[in-house]
Amino acid sequence: MSSKENFRSYQEFNDDDDDDEGNSPDFDDVAAEECEEPSGSISQEDDIRDSSPSMRFSKTCLKSFFTVVLIFIYLLLTAVAVFLAYQTISDFLDKLNHPVMSVTYKEVDSFSPPGIALYPGKAQLLSCKHHYHDYIPPLVDPGKPQEGDCEIDEVTYFGPFTNKTEKRALVVRGPSDVRSKELIFMQFNQNETEEDFSAITYMLFAKFSDYTDSWNKSQFMRDCESNYSTWTFSGGFRTWVKMSLVRTSGKSNEAVEFRQESAVVKFNDKRPESEKSNELFFAVFEWRDPFIQEIRLIVTANPWNSVAILCGVFMALFKAANFAKLTVKWIIKMRKRHLRNKARKLKQIT
Repeated sequence: MSSKENFRSYQEFNDDDDDDEGNSPDFDDVAAEECEEPSGSISQEDDIRDSSPSMRFSKTCLKSFFTVVLIFIYLLLTAVAVFLAYQTISDFLDKLNHPVMSVTYKEVDSFSPPGIALYPGKAQLLSCKHHYHDYIPPLVDPGKPQEGDCEIDEVTYFGPFTNKTEKRALVVRGPSDVRSKELIFMQFNQNETEEDFSAITYMLFAKFSDYTDSWNKSQFMRDCESNYSTWTFSGGFRTWVKMSLVRTSGKSNEAVEFRQESAVVKFNDKRPESEKSNELFFAVFEWRDPFIQEIRLIVTANPWNSVAILCGVFMALFKAANFAKLTVKWIIKMRKRHLRNKARKLKQIT
């Protein structure tokens, strides 16, 4: 084919502004129209143009086939991009609403003295003493009052759940020196009662100083009973309580709670039978280890990662839309060219 004919073919392919005489016909299947075999040669120019119809037929069909394949691939990539955007947003919202828990341990030499609130009921406190290095000397005259060195305060208040019931609590300043294994040993006695089971309830709260500094101690105890758990130790046993402190940092506030490990040892009562009707209670409070467990809620959702992924997805969607636009323009050009050639052949025949 000559250079003049190549120039004319290129000019016809890129002619977007050619006027369309009459009404524009409806668009048929482009691939089918392009694959139609020419009806025959009319002029010498058309003979030269259609000198190799089989080659033109195969190129046109191959080009149409690859166009359809590319459109399918870009549609598939667009669907994947949309799914990836949806999955990214869903994962971000899920991680935002469900933070993970991070646990760390902080070592200290001493703790702030906790508050130990005991509810003895009808029982009587006989002694409360500080000891060190887990050494508790043998009992002397068990069941009788003895000297003590604990800081104790008594408070009465109405419980938060039973407003008509007045409670009496003994608030004791707890141990603080964890390196020296400081502990507090307390003993109570209680006369014979008609109850089947006898026990003393106790509660632990974070700082004894919060109790002493509060202007309304009754209200402070009501709040503590609403927020902290209570435990019990039974009569006729020595209950060894080892405490550990847990701090939990949430989204808006910080909570402090105690966890404990308790061991129970039977008391060998060597008192005379006349005195055994007076039941004895023993309790030991000690820190378990010098570590404070800190629990924090961490949101693992990274907004910048999500933004970067979404930017990539939107760029892919933009490229797909741009390709679709160019493809439509190319199809319109090919359609116009085919219609012009067909109209020229019909005009020459008539």
